[in-house]
Amino acid sequence: MNTQTIAFIGLGTMGSPMAVNLARAGFTVRAWNRTDGRSGPLSAAGGRPVGSIREAVADADVVITMLPDSPQVEEVADRPDGILACARPGTLLIDMSTIAPRASVELARRAAERGIRVLDAPVAGGEVGAVQGTLSIMVGGEAADFEAARPVFEALGATIAHCGPHGVGQTVKAANQLVVAVNIQACAEAVVLLEKSGVDVGAALDVLSGGLAGSHVLTRKKDNFLRRDYNPSFTMALHHKDMGIVTDTARDLGAVLPFGSAAARLIAEAVARGDAGLDHSALLRGVELLNPDLPGR
Repeated sequence: MNTQTIAFIGLGTMGSPMAVNLARAGFTVRAWNRTDGRSGPLSAAGGRPVGSIREAVADADVVITMLPDSPQVEEVADRPDGILACARPGTLLIDMSTIAPRASVELARRAAERGIRVLDAPVAGGEVGAVQGTLSIMVGGEAADFEAARPVFEALGATIAHCGPHGVGQTVKAANQLVVAVNIQACAEAVVLLEKSGVDVGAALDVLSGGLAGSHVLTRKKDNFLRRDYNPSFTMALHHKDMGIVTDTARDLGAVLPFGSAAARLIAEAVARGDAGLDHSALLRGVELLNPDLPGR
């Protein structure tokens, strides 16, 4: 039985199942969400939704934020009744959102002035990984704080790594999103190539999955491609945000990323043509537009 109290801020697509898994692991979980109607699964798992950030973080040992982007993390941290104002000194703040590395470094600096420890710990694995508790968690911050947080991470993920100082977890997540974007685009182009050849695309993708071309992306998104099912597990809009982090980070580091730049542009084009709310596998739609003679289209 875990004796720590966790304040969980953000019960979205990822945050809700993560909070549920923490409650099921025996942590005392108090949760606050910016909008109503998201607390049912946590309540059923034994967690407690509360009406304010102040109530959530009061006497909490750990505060976890799981929010869309830097502005939302900064808002819940810095508002007068927010985390930094209301959490007690010594509290461990774990930001599991995907935000810019420089924003994570700055959050850690501001929190230290209040005696609050910080880890940036973005995750990979999507909604499926959040539900199953098999996320990959890449962590930046002090090694001692990482070790203190290990029981929390073990309730959420299967692959957990301390990657370096503040901000480095976010840099590793940016690399993850770069690999995923390029992989989805390559898979989408392969689907079009196969369809134009007239082969059984499902069988062909099965064969590809068994060889060096196989990937989690191909396995997870195969049915999306075959059925043109773009019900989102991760939206194009969020991947567009993440690719902005990739390009900004590359600029800060002086890194030239040819495929990364192309992937960022293709995702931006998808958002611009109205696909922001679709699953990021809808990059296939862009390849289809370039192939108007595609069979069955």
